[in-house]
Amino acid sequence: MTTTAIEKPGGPTALRHDPGAVRGPRRRPGRLRTLGLPYLLLLPALVLELLVHLVPMLIGIVMSFKELTQFFIRDWGTAPWAGLDNYAVSVDFHAPVGEALLNSFLTTCLFTLLSVGLCWLIGTAAAVFMQETFRGRGVLRALFLVPYALPVYAAVITWAFMFQRDNGLINHVLHDQLGLTDSPPFWLIGENSFVTLLVVSVWKGWPFAFLIVMAGLQNIPREIYEAAALDGAGVWQQIRRITLPSLRPVNQVLVLVLFLWTFNDFNTPFVLFGRAAPEAADLVSLHIYQSSFQTWNFGTGSAMSVLLLLFLLVVTGVYLTVTSRGRKSADA
Repeated sequence: MTTTAIEKPGGPTALRHDPGAVRGPRRRPGRLRTLGLPYLLLLPALVLELLVHLVPMLIGIVMSFKELTQFFIRDWGTAPWAGLDNYAVSVDFHAPVGEALLNSFLTTCLFTLLSVGLCWLIGTAAAVFMQETFRGRGVLRALFLVPYALPVYAAVITWAFMFQRDNGLINHVLHDQLGLTDSPPFWLIGENSFVTLLVVSVWKGWPFAFLIVMAGLQNIPREIYEAAALDGAGVWQQIRRITLPSLRPVNQVLVLVLFLWTFNDFNTPFVLFGRAAPEAADLVSLHIYQSSFQTWNFGTGSAMSVLLLLFLLVVTGVYLTVTSRGRKSADA
């Protein structure tokens, strides 16, 4: 739109806007500016990621190659170079250090397998049940999310009091009221500590699975279930033929996240058992902490941490490769 000057006789010059006129060329933002905007927006997150995760991880890798003990804590850079000795000690399964690490690793694998499986099973069952409309469904959904919303330390400390032998609620119900045990069992020491750890982990983990699966179920049209019901499909057939295949992409991400969270869980065993966990519940995260801060051998502890990182990277890569191939074959 342009402006044209019109001279009126005996008066000032008037301005007339011509809407039909062709506009001039508009300046386009530079290509460099357009491409650089996403990176500029990501810059704060990248800086925080660098400072919080990458730099400490690189320092830990360097420490794993040093003979870093309590004598070099003030200036760890002066610690003598150990090469691969810390790694050799960690994987020597015939020596006490390597044998203890192997037992802790196997315990963690069993614990992770049971915890992730139970969290997924309970969360999926609750999410499928909550798809039906009934009175009080909103309140029940909110109650299901309470374990996930509670602070970890507050929840685990509460469970630690409940599992006390003499005055805990668990033994009061099992032994005093129901009479299921001959004597009040110990839950925070001995073999029962693994069961205690598993119960607490599943209790605080399954609401996350419930939340993710419930969100995935919202994308499945109800017409599919109605058509299946008209064809004579029962509830279990609908779950097996419709629900689970439709939730496959959601479950693939959910299982991976639960696996990484559970395998690296440090807060739960530390709050339940303190600095020294029982052998039956000696998870690898707490074991590395004990190897580093109780024996003051930070070089060996760093080597164990690097080995754990490599294991998780390999498992994650294999899992993503297998699941992506399964997704492609299913789509084909």
